[in-house]
Amino acid sequence: MHVYDLSTSMARRGVQVTVITCGESALAERERVEGVDVLRVRPYDLPTSDILGWALQLNVAMLERAINYVNNEGPVDMIHAHDWLVAFAARALKHGYRTPMVATVHATEYGRNNGLHNQLQRSISDIEWWLTYEAWRVICCSSYMVDEVRRVFSLPSDKIRLIPNGVYPDRLRQKEVPPGFKDRWALPYERIVFFVGRLVPEKGVQVLLEAVPKILAHCPEAKFVIAGTGPFQDFLRQKANDLAVGDKVCFAGYISEEDRDCLYRVADVAVFPSLYEPFGIVALEAMAAGTPVVVSDSGGLAEIVSNNQDGLWAITGSANSLADRVIEILTNRDLAQRLAQNAMNKVYAQYDWQIISAKTVTVYEEILKESKASGFLDHGENKWPSYAQSIAAKPSKNRTHRWAQIFTGGH
Repeated sequence: MHVYDLSTSMARRGVQVTVITCGESALAERERVEGVDVLRVRPYDLPTSDILGWALQLNVAMLERAINYVNNEGPVDMIHAHDWLVAFAARALKHGYRTPMVATVHATEYGRNNGLHNQLQRSISDIEWWLTYEAWRVICCSSYMVDEVRRVFSLPSDKIRLIPNGVYPDRLRQKEVPPGFKDRWALPYERIVFFVGRLVPEKGVQVLLEAVPKILAHCPEAKFVIAGTGPFQDFLRQKANDLAVGDKVCFAGYISEEDRDCLYRVADVAVFPSLYEPFGIVALEAMAAGTPVVVSDSGGLAEIVSNNQDGLWAITGSANSLADRVIEILTNRDLAQRLAQNAMNKVYAQYDWQIISAKTVTVYEEILKESKASGFLDHGENKWPSYAQSIAAKPSKNRTHRWAQIFTGGH
């Protein structure tokens, strides 16, 4: 969602953006999406022993597609890499075309696992460090992540820029909920406690399930809707049954954006109990939709939400604390309305994507100015031959800026 919203928002500002991403057989190899050129590639279909091998095959496929794109359609001014999954392709293009590269680090392997405990984790962390080393600037979405990359990768502070994630508040706030939509998820008298996210341990859904019995003891009309998929889902289903609350917990699986936005609108409270969360864009979405939120008091979530002002904090990992905070909102409508209104005001003032994309373009301009002054932008012999010829044919003063080539490992 970050890349989707950032790229489309930049396109609305007149920036020419091309996204190269991982595709699948059901999706078009190339299409225009809200002003953004989206090129989808599939990794080589060779057996691999782990995600590193898969990622390397994806990167070679991305590199082939990017070379073809640049040589046939003209140069780009900036390469923007999102996380380690595209580090190989981004670095090769940076040096092959002598084009500056910026990296956004959304999370680190060290942070996801609370340390590095095996060789695979250490290898991924090394690639993350390498990406930040090669990048002209490193963008982080929260102060929490700034501190993490500075500490884990020994990254100098002047190389880092803090730009938060964003949302389109009008899209969420003005969402029209179809008649009878709530009936798909809960009985008419039930009040929805909503979670959406990947079902992995660090998202803390297990903590929410442990809080369910206490919440139900105070608010028997509560119904818990858990949306998302992931490797932890079977464990979580079994845990709900073991706690004898399976009939009050709906595991919705993967849901569409339309259903997600409508669920925000009909939910009485949205809960995000992450154990590790560099930012937490789902909390912003809930706030923009006018849904009161309860979040864990760590990571980026604690930066987005001001406790008792526009949401409530629960102690990270504490089911008892989480239950108490959810109960507060479900039993105090005045509090819920005040938190929701303050949250919406904050989102409009600080987290609209138009604000975020403008800050990103400012970083691009800063990098271009420095790279030109340093002599890094040399469109001569260091180019791949067909590209050098295209530059000779198109003097830079007449060239249309192609500000960003954005790479991501997602769909």
